[in-house]
This record gives sequence, structure tokens and C-alpha cells, in this order.
Amino acid sequence: MHIATNTSSGKIDISSEKITAEIAKEFSNILENGDIVFLIGDMGVGKTTFVRYLINEFQKKNNFELTEVTSPTFNILNEYQVGDLNIKHYDLYRLKELNEINNLGILDDTKDSLILIEWPTLLL
Repeated sequence: MHIATNTSSGKIDISSEKITAEIAKEFSNILENGDIVFLIGDMGVGKTTFVRYLINEFQKKNNFELTEVTSPTFNILNEYQVGDLNIKHYDLYRLKELNEINNLGILDDTKDSLILIEWPTLLL
């Protein structure tokens, strides 16, 4: 999986679950409400695993009980409140048209939430 960043290549390669956990911990130190993260990669490469580690890191830092983090493939959106952080985890895999995404209002409230988007191709 690659995570778009402002690195020279624009990507971070996450090739193992251990590295995924380490990268998620690093990201938990810099991400905040107002940030948007696009998670791009083939099915099964670890997009939701990264999100699970990331959300669990935020929960640890805020002394929250760790929750189960699942893929929102069917729901399209799972939300998590961790202290002042409002996390919106989208999975756009099943959406085929840009107007479907527009109807969800994903980009309407970006300043009040940390937005994590799996399968963001229609937004690119």
C-alpha cells in the first residue's frame, strides 16, 4: 500500500504489519482535525489495517478503550470520536460515480474532522 505524503516520491511503502503499526504511530503524532488522508492500494494490502492501528494509537494516547476498527465497505462511513478528534473513515470501493461521493458530503466538513479515505480514485 502507498500513502500519499509530501515525500519526494509522494508515497510511503508499507510492506509488513509491523511497519504498518510503526507508520500509524508516527502519523498519530501529526494528524489532526482538518487533515485528509487518501489510502491507495490493491484489495487486501492493508488499508484498513493501517486505519485500525492509527485509530487505536489515538485511543491509547487519550486513554480510551481500544475499539474494533472495521472496514466501512458496506456502510461507506465509520466514525470515531477520540477526545477532540473526530475521525471519519470512508471506503469508496462500491461507489462508481462522482455524484455518489458528492451526495455523501465527504469534503463538506473537512476542517472539523480527520478524514481517512480508502479507494479515493474518484476524488483524484
